[in-house]
Amino acid sequence: MSEDKEMSTSVINGNDSLTGHIISTTIGGKNGEPKQTISYMAERVVGTGSFGIVFQAKCLETGEAVAIKKVLQDRRYKNRELQLMRVMDHPNVATLKHCFFSTTSTDELFLNLVMEYVPESMYRVLKHYNNANQRIPIIYVKLYMSSALRGKTWSSQDSRDWCWLCPWCLRS
Repeated sequence: MSEDKEMSTSVINGNDSLTGHIISTTIGGKNGEPKQTISYMAERVVGTGSFGIVFQAKCLETGEAVAIKKVLQDRRYKNRELQLMRVMDHPNVATLKHCFFSTTSTDELFLNLVMEYVPESMYRVLKHYNNANQRIPIIYVKLYMSSALRGKTWSSQDSRDWCWLCPWCLRS
């Protein structure tokens, strides 16, 4: 991906299933870059929210694990997530690799953000210790608080407006 994080977006038709299918999209083609088709195998759902879902996928060309955040594009709301993720450049924020749009059989439009896959989130660690009725080890508290505060400090200095505690974007 280029330094200014420009990327083309394409629209693909996909089925309504979330896991077990192959997603193919074309990237590149700008500034003399050759177009390249990339395919992903959706492996499992790792989170859900009001407007979308996050699933783990595997790039079939490289074998790399990625997270694909599939967000419904609702005309009633302005979704600034893509423009914000394009300017994110911080060690504690998952990297946006590329994006594409997809449609379903009911003509719903989804933005798909392909990001680096972070196997654990702060939420999942907290949930694990809570379910085990144990206190989270102090080293984890320090690690996650340090990561969150570094990210928040960076976003405040750069006057960025983003959800700095999003469990799918925050990494330690």
